[in-house]
Amino acid sequence: MSATRNRIATHVRHNPGVHFNELVRTLDLAPGQVQYHLRRLGRDERVAETHLYGKTHYYPSTFGEWERGVLALVRRETARDVLGVLLERGEATPRDVADEVGIARSTLSWHTKRLEEQSVVEKRYDSRGRVTLALAKPEATAHLLASVSPSLPERFVDRFTRLVDGLLEQ
Repeated sequence: MSATRNRIATHVRHNPGVHFNELVRTLDLAPGQVQYHLRRLGRDERVAETHLYGKTHYYPSTFGEWERGVLALVRRETARDVLGVLLERGEATPRDVADEVGIARSTLSWHTKRLEEQSVVEKRYDSRGRVTLALAKPEATAHLLASVSPSLPERFVDRFTRLVDGLLEQ
């Protein structure tokens, strides 16, 4: 196997859920070169890919569908913060989560919708119809959160979103 292919496979193993552009940027390789080697790694079943929310994410082939969905989402700092609040509290109202994370309710709603679609977060309704958010699999989520940190460009996007939320609320 080529040295380049090994570099890509190693990077994916150490950064599960990494997206294509991040691979190109981090490894300083041409997009076509990365595509070629990812196809070969996929054929050899060393790397799996998932298309979520406009990005293609790559994982070691040992990761299941649920893990892939979680990792794709938690590469965003805001989603990680939302999950952190729910891990700490067990469950919380959307208002409490938004206040603690420091985001607008609309931003929380955007992230919550995707977290629900991937079966990471559940909305629970009490007898009066009030919503509470909770993690579907707290232990497994905590384990995956420990293995990921968002990239610098992803952090910039999330922080810009928070800045705009703050300006719009004033």
